[in-house]
Amino acid sequence: MIPVATPIIDEEEIEEVVKVLKSGFIAQGPRVAEFEEKFASCVGTEHAVATSSGTTALHLALLAAGIGKGDQVITTPFSFAATANAALYVGAEPVFADIDPETYNIDPEGIEELITPSTRAIIPVHLYGQPADMDPILDLAADHDLLVIEDAAQAHGAEYHGRMVGSMGDAACFSFYPTKNITTGEGGMITTDNEEIAEMARILRAHGETERYNHAYLGYNFRMTDIAAAIGIAQLGKLEDFNRRRIKNAEYLTDSLRDLEGVSTPHVAAGVKHVFHQYTLRVPGSRDRLMEFLNKGGIGTGIHYPKPIYRQELYRRMGFNASCPVSEKAAEEVLSLPVHPALTDEDLERIVDSVRDFFGQD
Repeated sequence: MIPVATPIIDEEEIEEVVKVLKSGFIAQGPRVAEFEEKFASCVGTEHAVATSSGTTALHLALLAAGIGKGDQVITTPFSFAATANAALYVGAEPVFADIDPETYNIDPEGIEELITPSTRAIIPVHLYGQPADMDPILDLAADHDLLVIEDAAQAHGAEYHGRMVGSMGDAACFSFYPTKNITTGEGGMITTDNEEIAEMARILRAHGETERYNHAYLGYNFRMTDIAAAIGIAQLGKLEDFNRRRIKNAEYLTDSLRDLEGVSTPHVAAGVKHVFHQYTLRVPGSRDRLMEFLNKGGIGTGIHYPKPIYRQELYRRMGFNASCPVSEKAAEEVLSLPVHPALTDEDLERIVDSVRDFFGQD
């Protein structure tokens, strides 16, 4: 089976973890601080705050930015549920704007009509590794005095018109889950130039302590361990190469499949560096049959995502509804193929041959 995603862990990561285990300092400590410093430098921000997951990074970022009960947060329904769930965690209301049909990212034109006096923030998601269209989003936020918190969970190393993803909003959140472009096993990171957001995030991730055993706020245990950070430091040094290989694999797939009728290959917007966390086809009318065909042939696939967030049972039960027809259509048609750096040339040829066989074209 060719997996749709796989982490690449080698001797360097193993050796770094062993060093931490032998040091006796395995919880949050010096390796976390080192990882934060190096990640902030990579993204180009003043601060980085490591967390236990991408989800807790989103949760902390909203809390640290002062978003809470009675506030509205505009985001995309075409994402993993954690994006909107983070708003619920802090008592805010997620409001869903539809997506661009080509990039699958939130459509800036749909945001302004959703802004109300209760709107406090916009959370654009850089889906599949392609940056959202940030300039109009940032302009809207400036015009309406809104915060922008980038969900960059899938976009490590991506760029938007020469700017690094994670450096454009008031804060940004990354995930290091095993399927991501780099991993720590589980883990997350908040990046920001805002010292107050960074400091509050650090306090809240450690039980609200402003100093040892002085709990000034209701906080959480959202800390990263030095074990995870040691893996992350090693992985960060490989990010550029991992992304180069993802981009190369994506180019091969697109060059080999773009002529097929019934398939739309990924669109890459002008002026961006798309780092292909996912390589996602659009397959109107035959997505599920293609998925079954590939899976039976030993090729892993994924549907990212099979339904808009507001159609999830939790959100329906809570009374959420939205009109996002572009998102709903995409949910019926998208299919992700393997694109990860561990693929061999033979793997890529097999993927292409199998997709072409399904459509009866050699």
